[in-house]
Amino acid sequence: KAFYNGPIAEKIANFVQKMGGWITTEDMADHYAEWVEPSCTSYRGFDCWQVPPPTQGLNTLMALNIAEGFDLADMGYQSLDAYHHLIESMRLSFGDAMQYIADPAHMNVASTELLSKQYAATRRAMIDPNRAQAAITSGKPPSHPDTVYLTCVDGDGNACSFINSVYMGFGTGLVVPTTGIALHNRGSSFVLDPEHANALAPRKRPFHTLIPGMVTRDDELWASYGVMGSMQQAQGHLQVISNMVDFDKNPQEALNAPRFSVRFEEGIFLEDLVTTEVVKGLQAKGHPITVREPHGIFFGSGQIIRRDPESGVLTGGSEPRADGAAIGW
Repeated sequence: KAFYNGPIAEKIANFVQKMGGWITTEDMADHYAEWVEPSCTSYRGFDCWQVPPPTQGLNTLMALNIAEGFDLADMGYQSLDAYHHLIESMRLSFGDAMQYIADPAHMNVASTELLSKQYAATRRAMIDPNRAQAAITSGKPPSHPDTVYLTCVDGDGNACSFINSVYMGFGTGLVVPTTGIALHNRGSSFVLDPEHANALAPRKRPFHTLIPGMVTRDDELWASYGVMGSMQQAQGHLQVISNMVDFDKNPQEALNAPRFSVRFEEGIFLEDLVTTEVVKGLQAKGHPITVREPHGIFFGSGQIIRRDPESGVLTGGSEPRADGAAIGW
């Protein structure tokens, strides 16, 4: 209450208006937070949990639903075919995410429809094992860099998966004088097309990228994890889950593994850790590939704690592409 009412709220509102913005003390006082039920899908016997819209958590879950129909383990770890099918699964989920995910009060399609296994099957059928799709569009489901991530798990298996960001580098770049409060710019994620589900409007939340994740198995915690990196977050979640579930990698191995990044206009980025054979193979399938150095700004950066449900033993992994640490106590 001290933040959204009183002197601090007045300083924020006055400063924003001085800088050309429109926030008022009434806007500050009207703020409220919601306790929401997480979104979930099953992936090969594991329940994968994400924060619901307006975050891009559904993006990860939709990609997992599509990828579940392929035998990635049989294709081989870091193989050409595994890369191709994961990339195409991610591209298809992005097509739907950017069209449909918005403030849930304004979405035209229910999350349950986007997460239906039947809908995933129709999207999966669009994937050609030998050729990348030239362009990705949204489907027709039935009508019915300054981010901080941390996770902790206690001895009883209780977990917290937490992520925070002011969005672009230092958000708006504005700090309210005498307070040290940096103002975010998440509103820039709104769309100016009035017909779009994510269209700019008052008292509405924009699509945003922040998605702390958890995985359970038989109602027991199996992993608490997150991957920072704007639009790379959902892609990072897909890849680290696949590494652990499909290829039996431990948390550190799952984070160390080379990654891809679907970059929209820029095509597909691959880390220079990916083999030349895979790079050339993906190019032959029609993927517009650019090889980049392994850095969190392109490929995300994550942290993972995994728990053995039987023994309670915790295993941590920390991202090699950015600052971080796995610590037990």
